[in-house]
Amino acid sequence: MEYGMMWFDNDPKKPLDEKVTQAAEYYRHKYGRNPDMCMVNPASLVGIQNTVEPLKAGRVIIRALQVVMPGHLWIGVEEGLKPALKTA
Repeated sequence: MEYGMMWFDNDPKKPLDEKVTQAAEYYRHKYGRNPDMCMVNPASLVGIQNTVEPLKAGRVIIRALQVVMPGHLWIGVEEGLKPALKTA
Protein backbone atom coordinates (compact mmCIF):
# COMPACT_ATOMS: atom_id res chain seq x y z
CA MET A 1 0.00 0.00 0.00
CA GLU A 2 1.57 3.25 -1.10
CA TYR A 3 -1.25 5.64 -0.20
CA GLY A 4 -3.83 5.55 2.53
CA MET A 5 -5.64 7.48 5.21
CA MET A 6 -4.40 7.85 8.77
CA TRP A 7 -7.01 7.25 11.47
CA PHE A 8 -6.48 7.89 15.17
CA ASP A 9 -8.31 5.96 17.86
CA ASN A 10 -6.51 5.28 21.13
CA ASP A 11 -9.54 4.09 23.11
CA PRO A 12 -8.15 1.11 25.06
CA LYS A 13 -11.67 -0.27 25.66
CA LYS A 14 -12.56 -0.50 21.95
CA PRO A 15 -11.53 -3.71 20.16
CA LEU A 16 -9.18 -3.37 17.19
CA ASP A 17 -11.67 -4.85 14.72
CA GLU A 18 -14.21 -2.18 15.73
CA LYS A 19 -11.63 0.57 15.18
CA VAL A 20 -10.76 -0.82 11.75
CA THR A 21 -14.45 -1.15 10.80
CA GLN A 22 -15.10 2.49 11.79
CA ALA A 23 -12.08 3.69 9.83
CA ALA A 24 -13.16 1.60 6.82
CA GLU A 25 -16.66 3.11 6.86
CA TYR A 26 -15.23 6.63 6.95
CA TYR A 27 -12.75 5.79 4.17
CA ARG A 28 -15.58 4.38 2.01
CA HIS A 29 -17.69 7.50 2.58
CA LYS A 30 -14.83 9.93 1.93
CA TYR A 31 -13.13 8.25 -1.04
CA GLY A 32 -15.94 6.17 -2.56
CA ARG A 33 -13.81 3.04 -2.51
CA ASN A 34 -13.67 0.07 -0.17
CA PRO A 35 -10.38 -0.26 1.71
CA ASP A 36 -8.87 -3.72 1.92
CA MET A 37 -5.69 -3.16 3.96
CA CYS A 38 -4.97 -1.66 7.37
CA MET A 39 -1.54 -1.26 8.89
CA VAL A 40 -1.22 -0.91 12.67
CA ASN A 41 1.62 -0.72 15.17
CA PRO A 42 2.66 -4.23 16.28
CA ALA A 43 1.73 -3.33 19.88
CA SER A 44 -1.90 -3.10 18.73
CA LEU A 45 -1.86 -6.84 18.01
CA VAL A 46 -0.52 -7.94 21.40
CA GLY A 47 -2.97 -10.27 23.10
CA ILE A 48 -5.16 -10.83 20.04
CA GLN A 49 -5.84 -14.50 19.46
CA ASN A 50 -5.33 -15.12 15.75
CA THR A 51 -6.49 -18.53 14.61
CA VAL A 52 -7.06 -17.43 11.02
CA GLU A 53 -4.34 -16.08 8.74
CA PRO A 54 -4.39 -13.29 7.82
CA LEU A 55 -6.04 -11.26 10.58
CA LYS A 56 -9.12 -9.45 9.26
CA ALA A 57 -11.85 -7.02 10.29
CA GLY A 58 -14.63 -7.71 7.82
CA ARG A 59 -12.89 -7.67 4.43
CA VAL A 60 -9.99 -5.52 5.61
CA ILE A 61 -6.70 -7.34 6.17
CA ILE A 62 -4.81 -6.12 9.25
CA ARG A 63 -1.02 -6.17 9.24
CA ALA A 64 1.62 -4.89 11.64
CA LEU A 65 4.00 -2.15 10.52
CA GLN A 66 6.53 -0.75 12.98
CA VAL A 67 6.45 2.81 11.55
CA VAL A 68 2.74 3.26 12.34
CA MET A 69 2.48 5.08 15.67
CA PRO A 70 0.47 3.47 18.49
CA GLY A 71 -3.20 4.44 18.39
CA HIS A 72 -3.07 5.06 14.63
CA LEU A 73 -4.33 3.01 11.72
CA TRP A 74 -3.11 3.43 8.15
CA ILE A 75 -5.99 2.25 6.00
CA GLY A 76 -6.38 2.09 2.24
CA VAL A 77 -6.30 -0.09 -0.83
CA GLU A 78 -3.45 -2.50 -1.43
CA GLU A 79 -2.36 -1.99 -4.98
CA GLY A 80 -1.18 -5.01 -6.93
CA LEU A 81 2.12 -5.08 -8.68
CA LYS A 82 2.41 -2.25 -11.14
CA PRO A 83 2.49 -3.43 -14.76
CA ALA A 84 5.96 -3.61 -16.22
CA LEU A 85 6.91 -0.88 -18.65
CA LYS A 86 6.98 -2.04 -22.22
CA THR A 87 10.24 -1.51 -23.98
CA ALA A 88 10.72 -1.33 -27.72
